[in-house]
Amino acid sequence: MEQAIVKSVYQIVGNEICVEAEDGLKVSNIIRDFISNKKKIQLSFLNVKMLTSAFLNTAIGVLYKDFSEEDVKKYLSVTDIEPTDAVLLKRVVDTAKAFYSDPERIRNSLKEILEESK
Repeated sequence: MEQAIVKSVYQIVGNEICVEAEDGLKVSNIIRDFISNKKKIQLSFLNVKMLTSAFLNTAIGVLYKDFSEEDVKKYLSVTDIEPTDAVLLKRVVDTAKAFYSDPERIRNSLKEILEESK
């Protein structure tokens, strides 16, 4: 069984505050390389003090646009994440899977909601 390579989010970002989408993109690019090459990566959130959905969307959520759910599950794992951040990550992943499985339906729903609020 192939051993996952551990990558520290703290080291990739260079900060304990992971809130910017641009920082999420740094993480996403590393994960993409691993999945594209069919290598396992384990993201460690050790020393990360703050996470936002903007960061997680660009770090992990966007992966579901280009990779299957099976590949993301097979090659990416996370560790050392606070329970409240794990809940946020699950929400980001669930939303990304729904969106990328049928983006047109989601866009239409959002358009309807926005039209109704006028």
